[in-house]
Amino acid sequence: MRALVWDGAQARVVRDAPQPELLEGTALVRVRLAGICSTDLQILAGYMGFRGTLGHEFVGEVAAGPDELRGQRVVGEINFACRRCATCASGRTRHCPARTVLGILGADGAFAEIVRLPVVNLHRLPDRISDQQAVFVEPLAAAYQGAEQTTSLRGARSAVIGAGKLGLLIAQVLAARGDRVTLVCREEAARDRLVARFATVMQRLGIEAAATRGVGRAFDLVVEATGDPAGFALAVELVRPEGAILLKSTIAGQHTLDVAPLVINEIRVLGSRCGPFAPAIQALAEESVSVSPLIDAELPLSAAIEAIRRAGAPGALKVLLDPRA
Repeated sequence: MRALVWDGAQARVVRDAPQPELLEGTALVRVRLAGICSTDLQILAGYMGFRGTLGHEFVGEVAAGPDELRGQRVVGEINFACRRCATCASGRTRHCPARTVLGILGADGAFAEIVRLPVVNLHRLPDRISDQQAVFVEPLAAAYQGAEQTTSLRGARSAVIGAGKLGLLIAQVLAARGDRVTLVCREEAARDRLVARFATVMQRLGIEAAATRGVGRAFDLVVEATGDPAGFALAVELVRPEGAILLKSTIAGQHTLDVAPLVINEIRVLGSRCGPFAPAIQALAEESVSVSPLIDAELPLSAAIEAIRRAGAPGALKVLLDPRA
């Protein structure tokens, strides 16, 4: 089968990748669309030391597995837990110490014609969610995770740094729960582009956009979603004393930061990763979160290298891959 494979030095589309074998408790999913994520780009820069087929945001149709799932359109949670250890027994399967992670850690991903997942990780989709919308279930779930971790700040003045794919999802989720949200751009030109492209969504939810200059230390909650090592330092500059910083970036680089302001100003710092699929699916079905403006392009899997280049360009949003083409 065709797949986009990373060997640690080069990403290439191969036509002879072995099709995954159906194992007990798993299903084989024929991928309909997959999205290139910032994490995929960071893997290509050395993050996690991953080798194999990339990709973890996808929608597909079950080709083999339990009878009740065959032919069903599904999305899948990306953490494959052992479901036997104490961590799993406590319900924290996303943090299973023996887990593999789809297209990120020890498990081939969805930039392929066929991908294998545990049956328990699959979620059926209602017909009213299109394939293009469904690709956003996984990152939107990550946005809901951040909202769940900061429920004590509901209605707060919140800033989201990083007006990219994930940042724009997080801003919508926080605004929908009642936060006064500002999307912070490091340059005025970036702010102007954001307002021009997402004016309708921002007006509907009351989201503001601002350049970094002149914003000040005014926010109860700052979400760092830049994908840049400099994002953390900027978050520290924007959060008020006794406020909170939520970190969403996973990067190949290293952070260098003076932590004294965190202590002096009693700032809470929260890491935030994957999240619950149910509210993400519901939001897409109800169209309370808008994702169509986040799509830049849809390319065939055969053009995956060009797609990666486009996804990594400054200001790029979501680039989709179609393994059927």
